[in-house]
Amino acid sequence: MARPRAKVLVVDDDAATRDGLAALLESWGYGAVAIADGKAALQLCEKDLPHGIVTDLMMPGMTGLEFIEKLGERAQQVAVVMITGQATIETAVKAIKLGAYDYLTKPIEPEKLQIVLEKGLKQISLAREASALRQKLESPLGSYGALVGKSAAMRQLYQRLGQIAATEAAVLISGESGTGKELVARTLHELSPRREGNFLALNCAAISPTLMESELFGHEKGAFTNAIERHLGCFEQADGGTLFLDEITEMAAEVQAKFLRVLEEGQVRRIGGNTNIPVSVRVVAATNRAPAAAVKEGKLRQDLFYRLSVFSLELPSLRERGEDIALLARYFLESFAEKYQRPLMPWATDFASALQSHPWPGNVRELRNAMERLAVLAPGPNLAAADIKQLCLAAVVEDSSDSVPISLAEAERQTIERALTASGGNKTQAARILGITPKTLNAKLALYHQR
Repeated sequence: MARPRAKVLVVDDDAATRDGLAALLESWGYGAVAIADGKAALQLCEKDLPHGIVTDLMMPGMTGLEFIEKLGERAQQVAVVMITGQATIETAVKAIKLGAYDYLTKPIEPEKLQIVLEKGLKQISLAREASALRQKLESPLGSYGALVGKSAAMRQLYQRLGQIAATEAAVLISGESGTGKELVARTLHELSPRREGNFLALNCAAISPTLMESELFGHEKGAFTNAIERHLGCFEQADGGTLFLDEITEMAAEVQAKFLRVLEEGQVRRIGGNTNIPVSVRVVAATNRAPAAAVKEGKLRQDLFYRLSVFSLELPSLRERGEDIALLARYFLESFAEKYQRPLMPWATDFASALQSHPWPGNVRELRNAMERLAVLAPGPNLAAADIKQLCLAAVVEDSSDSVPISLAEAERQTIERALTASGGNKTQAARILGITPKTLNAKLALYHQR
């Protein structure tokens, strides 16, 4: 299906200029509508807001500036180009403040008008798409896409995401482990003009320094031992999309220097190659360290820090957004009850209080894992505070009696046994419930058997 033509409104009291501009716009592929005065143009905009407006400044009845001013907030949704033969800096500044995209003087140079209009329409198109996507993502229940929370801290985060998503600039996300840095990066990508491209995530802490260069930049066949074929690095794989680098401070200093060069030059050279390859990638980096402290400690190059932190996002810990804990818990419980086809148990009166009082040092990740265990292993018929004490392995679990507290190892063994019971002895399913690999589960069982 052909993309509909952008509609551009021409407003000018001079018939020859008005008709000439309309014909020019039609020749460029736009749908042009010509109107002689600002009042009639305003009435048309109220019924059907165009994508672009080319308006004269000096007109009888209503000037171009008055026309833009009366458009109000709608002017921000249209690429408005002001045209006049009496240009002054003061007038230009006022037009821009009122919402005009640009300002051209007579006589009009068609090539310049075409370039300005194309850029303005592209920017407005992206802004409209991002606005529509934000409205689609926002939920009255307190979520924003895959992000869940209605606290003041999260509302502020949603606003920031909406503001910076449409830009091409790098973003540095900081926050404690488990606060959802990758999820925020994915949301940025989904809101951005690059959402049709790849989103590629790389954990710098999980890759050895010797392999990091190859993962980032790629290598040619025979570049080093065991390089049996060409490998495209992350930059090439994410070309046109977004590259998320988690734990950026774990990247070796020499690799950081090469990484910075790719960011500055917009091109990459594979290991063993002799050709620079242009790449267009938006980089979002993350760290659980305080960025300034990481620079001071030598974990993050200062020049790379400045290059990455064009926009900075600091994610709140779960204890800083306490009002979201119950909302998140319910969201996770519903998700896992559906996933494992388990009944959704009601909350006992002490359950919500226990959720709030638990410290959640692992933040949202810990809460999610805990709710998965509760959804499968809680005996019911209600979810109670005792279930949190027994199944949240981040803390020492105490017996309900006055006996000596159960050790973490014993609590772990009991939880594994309950997972096996719930899964009917299926180790693969039990491992999935516990959030560990089958290999780890077998190792734990072998250890308990030795005891």
